[in-house]
Amino acid sequence: MSQAKTTPKHGEFRLGFLIHDVSRLRRTVVDKALKPLGVTRSQWWVLANLSREKGSGMMQTDLAKFLDIGKVALGGLLDRLEENGYIARKADPNDRRAKQIKMTAAGALLLSSIQERASVVNEEMMVGVSEEEILATEDVLYRMKLRLLEMDRQTRQNGEADADTDADEQ
Repeated sequence: MSQAKTTPKHGEFRLGFLIHDVSRLRRTVVDKALKPLGVTRSQWWVLANLSREKGSGMMQTDLAKFLDIGKVALGGLLDRLEENGYIARKADPNDRRAKQIKMTAAGALLLSSIQERASVVNEEMMVGVSEEEILATEDVLYRMKLRLLEMDRQTRQNGEADADTDADEQ
C-alpha cells in the first residue's frame, strides 16, 4: 500500500531545506536538459560568468574565487572548455604566470543554446506560480543573500582580528 503525500501547511516548511531541495532538483533537471549539448552545469556556469565580462575576459584566479571553487577544479573545467574551442587562455601581459580567460565565438554560441534550454526549464518549473509571487520570492532571496554576504564578511573580519590577537599573545 503506498502512502499518499500530503502538502504541508504554511509554517511547516523549513526554509533552508526548501531552498536546498529546490536548488538540487533544478540542477538535476537542468543537467538532463543540457546533456544533448555535451556540456555540464559547471561548464555552463564558467561560460555564463565569462559572458558578464563583455569580452574582456577574467583572470583565472579571479574566476576561481568568483565561482568559489579551487584552482585545480577550475583548471579541469577550463581544459575541457578549451579543448572544445569554447574558451581561450592567454598569459597575462603583466604577469606571464597568470592566465587570462576569454570566451570564444563558439562559446558564446553554446551559451546561447544553453540559455534557451534553461529558459524552457525555468518556464516549466514556474507553471502555476504568478509573476507577483516570483518577484516577491526573488526580493526575499536577494535580501537573504545580501545579509548572508554581510554575515560572512563579518565572520572573516572577526577571524582576522582573532588571528591578530592570537599572534600578539604569542
